[in-house]
Amino acid sequence: MFWHIINIIKVRIKYIIIPAIMLAFFITTISVLEAESGIDSALNGLNTSAKQGFAGDGNLGDSGIITDIPTGIGRIVGAILAFIGVIFFILMIYGGFMWMTARGNEQQTTRAKELIMAAVIGLIIVLAAYAITSYIGGALLTTSPS
Repeated sequence: MFWHIINIIKVRIKYIIIPAIMLAFFITTISVLEAESGIDSALNGLNTSAKQGFAGDGNLGDSGIITDIPTGIGRIVGAILAFIGVIFFILMIYGGFMWMTARGNEQQTTRAKELIMAAVIGLIIVLAAYAITSYIGGALLTTSPS
């Protein structure tokens, strides 16, 4: 009796629910594709946002080269911090994977814990260095020479 009910549910899912979801997805896709003005508007908005994000507050010359030194340094520091964030994320995933697959091996568990702790400490050191640099840099830029 129980398996008969399970088979009925499987058949309903297979032949009724899945095709209904596919049909709804197809209809939604068609309606979105027909609204080309909406797509053009969205692409124009994305292009505008990308130009503003790249140009910032107008510190780019006509050739697209950064002409303001603090802006250039800030972009370089931002790129380095983004790269460090990616490295931190990869180290955390790797350490977690090592820990999960240790299967009671104390040496591998200890190595995984040490890796995760080293990654967290490294991130804290980098963020502290960035905070100090940002504070000192902000103080230097706001003071005007006499």
